[in-house]
Amino acid sequence: MQPIREEIGIIVKSAQEIAVMREAGRILAAVIAALVKEVRPGVTTGELDSVAVRELKKRGAVASFKGYRGFPASICTSVNEEVVHGIPGGRVLKAGDIISLDVGAMLNGFHADAAVTLGVGTISADAQKLIAATKGALEAGIAAARNGARLGDVSAAIQAYAESRNFSVVREYVGHGIGRDLHEDPQVPNFGIAGEGILLKKGMTMALEPMLNAGVWRTRLADNKWTVLTADGKLSAHFEHTIAITESVPEILTML
Repeated sequence: MQPIREEIGIIVKSAQEIAVMREAGRILAAVIAALVKEVRPGVTTGELDSVAVRELKKRGAVASFKGYRGFPASICTSVNEEVVHGIPGGRVLKAGDIISLDVGAMLNGFHADAAVTLGVGTISADAQKLIAATKGALEAGIAAARNGARLGDVSAAIQAYAESRNFSVVREYVGHGIGRDLHEDPQVPNFGIAGEGILLKKGMTMALEPMLNAGVWRTRLADNKWTVLTADGKLSAHFEHTIAITESVPEILTML
């Protein structure tokens, strides 16, 4: 995820390049599955980071995030009111928390990026609804990402799904193109107007990643200058997949 900025150019990938990204995505999906199994009360976010490093290395990939623009860890672990860019460390997860795991994998010069939010032990019904809505918003965005559609169709689908369930969509941070660089154009806002924006074409690869808040959409930056939090302290959830635009339905590259 990245702050909104000006577009510079769209990169269309070859079948060979997408094949490498598909393998990076498969590895990433396996790493996230391993991380999900480790989430429980009493585990620290730093321990989860270590699991990710081990699982990536075992599969021949490296962490996309480590050192990226100075980021100090291999994954992002954002808990409760933390939206994105949470830094793993000594924080101990407790029952009732929700945690977003955002992970990037680089293989043979290409990146894949994905995120998932899950509960720690038993969580509230409101937290469950937020998680389900965020996952559903991602699925709505993916379904709209068709060859010949406009980028605004994707953004509008995500926004409509989220707001129909009474959650707000973060606007300061957005999805992005991905490939040889972790962040490429186009930017993919999670809000927008259908029929507007660039034309989607076969071979484009993007990371769609809705971030939904239980309260207002505005955010603030923590003192560490990395972690983004909800402005009102209410819960936030984050889901992400790397996809490729095809002649028909989009291909999700970050699934087992």
